[in-house]
Amino acid sequence: MTQGRFGPAAAFRYAGSDLDPVAGVLRCRYELDGHTFEERVASPGGDWGTPAAAEAARLVYLLAGVSYYKAGAPPVVDLADTPARSGDLDMLRLFYVEGLGEFAHRNGLDLTALRFEGGAPAGAAATFEAPVGGRPLVPFGGGIDSIVTVEAMRSCAASPTLFVLSGEGDRFAAIEDAAAVTGLPIARASRRIDDTILSSTSRGWLNGHVPVTGILSAIAVLVAVVQGHDTVVMSNEWSASVGNADGVNHQWSKGWVFEQALRAQLGRSFAPSAPGYFSFLRPWSELWVARRFAGLDRYHPVFRSCNRAFAVDPDRRLDHWCGECDKCCFIDLILAPWLPADRLGAVFGGSEPLRDPARTAQFRTLVGLSSDPKPWECVGDVEECAAAAVLAAGRPDRSGTALLQALATDLGQSAPDADRLLAPMGPGAVPDRYAPQDLLV
Repeated sequence: MTQGRFGPAAAFRYAGSDLDPVAGVLRCRYELDGHTFEERVASPGGDWGTPAAAEAARLVYLLAGVSYYKAGAPPVVDLADTPARSGDLDMLRLFYVEGLGEFAHRNGLDLTALRFEGGAPAGAAATFEAPVGGRPLVPFGGGIDSIVTVEAMRSCAASPTLFVLSGEGDRFAAIEDAAAVTGLPIARASRRIDDTILSSTSRGWLNGHVPVTGILSAIAVLVAVVQGHDTVVMSNEWSASVGNADGVNHQWSKGWVFEQALRAQLGRSFAPSAPGYFSFLRPWSELWVARRFAGLDRYHPVFRSCNRAFAVDPDRRLDHWCGECDKCCFIDLILAPWLPADRLGAVFGGSEPLRDPARTAQFRTLVGLSSDPKPWECVGDVEECAAAAVLAAGRPDRSGTALLQALATDLGQSAPDADRLLAPMGPGAVPDRYAPQDLLV
């Protein structure tokens, strides 16, 4: 049996949580070798005084702990007297070990022997009655995935509401600009991460990627419960389940395994029904999503997925596409088969990555022509990228895009079948009432 390789800390402890139903604030406390962290989640409005709200808050408390555990990555997680239901420990272990896969990989750790101890009986499942008629809550990040979901949902839901999570007192223009185009109401929540964890490296603590989409998902469920929504509709596509290297997946908490795990846990936590949780795009490739987005003209001037638009420090945050990061390269490539070259060039403000020879190595990695693994970013699968390159190179208005033509030539006959990638790629859990007829699979 493996002994594991852990970080410098001895133990991590869940130290309690408090829910203020008047202010709509959840405070979560954790301890790492005696150092205490406090996280605050807040959302205005709604009924925070119900057992269902308390249960949803408990799930946020459980999942948010991963952000603080990673500072020391000890071999033991002590739940102390935290209420725990059947399945909680299994879900938590999956969330920590798999969700911290990239963090462990980059820090030379092996968390497979991680132990969870403690926990107290959580009592009966909380009562949840879904509102009649359905009121979906759609987490919105301003990128092509969530925009495609929102526009498709208009045909199958009378009153979809966007969900936006941000830091306290902060808003991202890249989200707000696209959200304004939807014209839909927005339910907001803020998450204040303990300041000391943000200075972890200066304290000698470990740092790295955490499964943040899983935490966002739990907060979205909490907001859905307190504000009267029946389901949370994510925008995670098929390739989010595809790993990067050595069985590790940067996007693990966007993947199918996590979606199933959280949905199952919601079923154990609530009765007689549970808040819904599913990804609208789950069966589809990013190539399919990009084709659909290409027809949504009104979003083309405002959407922005560049990582530098979401820098935590506002002074380092860009108000335009940087044209250099792997995310910029991927978005450019996946849209290139579907948008006229001049229009896509305008999106990047004249700094389109496909026209920049300095980006050649990044594109070769994206399409699988390099020995380097898929970038540790939220980008599509190698097959999707390779198919996009070949399709785009065949456009008459791309005949002069030298980088693109070189990629297509080097891919040659090894390029995957685009028709296969434009068909459903795997299972999904979209209920029929939320699936337009052309998407029923």
